[in-house]
Amino acid sequence: MKELIDNLKERTGITDEQAKEAVETIKDFVKEKFPMMSGAVDSLFGASSD
Repeated sequence: MKELIDNLKERTGITDEQAKEAVETIKDFVKEKFPMMSGAVDSLFGASSD
């Protein structure tokens, strides 16, 4: 997940905290819309935002 956050920061110029929040928002959105994929989303993004 760190790689995704770093990539997002580099491409957009946003802060570390903003990038983490963006990734968490996307992760939560996907889990809400596709609850059957919750485990896969957690695995893909990591269970924690750290």
